[in-house]
Amino acid sequence: QVQLVESGGGLVQAGGSLRLSCAASGRTFSMYTMGWFRQAPGEEREFVAASNWSRRSTAYAESVKGRFTISRDNAKNTVYLQMNSLKPEDTAVYYCAADHRGSGISYYVGAYDYWGQGTQVTVSS
Repeated sequence: QVQLVESGGGLVQAGGSLRLSCAASGRTFSMYTMGWFRQAPGEEREFVAASNWSRRSTAYAESVKGRFTISRDNAKNTVYLQMNSLKPEDTAVYYCAADHRGSGISYYVGAYDYWGQGTQVTVSS
């Protein structure tokens, strides 16, 4: 079992930055692919970014490339999402997720085994 707890959300003006953190329990965190997803009101949950267990492979949604960066500290069981140049359309609940397979990266919600409760990010114009 892996438990995930997100933090770092909040209200920010357009053009600002936030860093989300996701703290994971469990000794096998370092073996998991970790992802960030988001869900806006009335929309489906969508992929944002992910990092495989070795950090050699990362992926980003086109809408956030060049603005968001995913990183992870396996020693601290924590994954981060640095979000720069935020736009109002980035407003959503952001979720951290873990995929036990570890080696690859999936863009699909169903591929992830564990989810956090989410943290709200609101970007004002």
